[in-house]
Amino acid sequence: MKFICGEDRNQMLLMPERVEDYVADDNPVRVIDTFINGLNLIPLGFSNAELKDTGRPPYNPREILKLYVYGYINRIRSSRRLEKETTRNLEVLWLLCKLSPDHKTISDFRRDNSKALKNVFRCFVKLCVELGLYGKELAAIDGSKFKAVNSKECNFNEKKLSDRLARIEAKIQEYLKELEANDHAEDKAGGEKSAQEITAILNDLMARKEQYQGYVQELAQSGQTQKSLTDPDSRLMKGNGKMDVCYNVQSAVDSKNKMIVEFEVTNQGNDLNQAQPMAAKVQEMLETKELAVTADGGYDSVQDIVACMDSGVSIHVAGTDFDICVPAGEEEKVGGTVTTHKNGRCVYFSERNIVLCPMGQVLHPGFYSKSRKSGVYSNHEACQRCTCKCTKESRGKRHDVSMTEDRFIKEYDEKNLKVKQVRIKADKSIIRQRKSIVEHPFGTIKRGMDAGYCLTKGIHSVAGEFSLAFLAYNIKRAINILGCAKLIEKMA
Repeated sequence: MKFICGEDRNQMLLMPERVEDYVADDNPVRVIDTFINGLNLIPLGFSNAELKDTGRPPYNPREILKLYVYGYINRIRSSRRLEKETTRNLEVLWLLCKLSPDHKTISDFRRDNSKALKNVFRCFVKLCVELGLYGKELAAIDGSKFKAVNSKECNFNEKKLSDRLARIEAKIQEYLKELEANDHAEDKAGGEKSAQEITAILNDLMARKEQYQGYVQELAQSGQTQKSLTDPDSRLMKGNGKMDVCYNVQSAVDSKNKMIVEFEVTNQGNDLNQAQPMAAKVQEMLETKELAVTADGGYDSVQDIVACMDSGVSIHVAGTDFDICVPAGEEEKVGGTVTTHKNGRCVYFSERNIVLCPMGQVLHPGFYSKSRKSGVYSNHEACQRCTCKCTKESRGKRHDVSMTEDRFIKEYDEKNLKVKQVRIKADKSIIRQRKSIVEHPFGTIKRGMDAGYCLTKGIHSVAGEFSLAFLAYNIKRAINILGCAKLIEKMA
């Protein structure tokens, strides 16, 4: 008996194998090839999609797009690793017809075509809508943090800069005293620094002090709360149970097959005021007006809830059960949540510069609080007569609206104001479905596809990167649902 042996490496073949025989008919790589071959890259906005009469011939962007989609499906996102795959991976050899672009060309393609990559993602969503893979009835919205290419050491806010400047100033005073002591000493004691060494250290400390003071001025002039050095668009935020420099990626997932409808990359630390913009994009992508949307308590914003209701979206945010009063016919002018009470919420209306309490009473602008950076609204007479008792204060509770001092004005308009009371209550049966719908894609992308962190810098480049990740996820879902052969048949 002998072992199973392979073929002799020096064996010559009279008739060489075809590249077409490298992959089976039901291989997922054929889905990638069919889908991308059917795209018109020029209106999608790809660079080098139109050839020029002169110059060196470029790679067809269609081929590099195929390489990237294949890589993201198979946990290969690095441009250098993708370059290696073009010479040793039979599926990639088949997909690119033995082309082997270098890693710089591959990397530049992802960086330069972020908008076009988002358009490709939307093209596949539209295709899947036509194939009936989206239910168009219920969508879940959620955000997840993805680590940016920026360490916490290279991220600064006002408090961090203040602490560092204080420590540097203390060090400078310490070395100045040491330098003065050395000047009075006749002989240098063993182990002490020389005057030249201390001077060098002081120069370094002064340079760092000047640098941090420059950062403080930049924050004050820009109005931003943070400054990141490596990736200026990234922000320090809480994600995965710890503080890290991240991007907050919002996604909307259809309930039928857990496929992603739309996404948005933001650098906002929380999910507040994200529900309405995402719901509007879902309506546009699915081409439907009647839609139910569910989200967790982080999206609990009166502004978003009323705006969604006004556009025909039935929104169910975890924990919402309260009354609000709105001007009849002016729901779209809601400016934002002001104060939460046990049985209701006060709402600020920027168009009229007033606040409506849960009982429909108008609260007028009083004064601006510099310490709170907010405008204060109240109506003591109405609160004293009110039977709601939403506050224990005898004079009535003051309501703060976050704003800048320049925006605060004392003029208000309550003429011809008709008020109606609206009950906001989430459907618990819909809320219970949220986790099983929207958490599944994030888990698959972060763990199964090894895309839990960013490789590119800048919010636009990161958006292009996640266009590839979410496109790859949707393709995998479509293949699992329909199978390769049926999906290729329908695309063809």
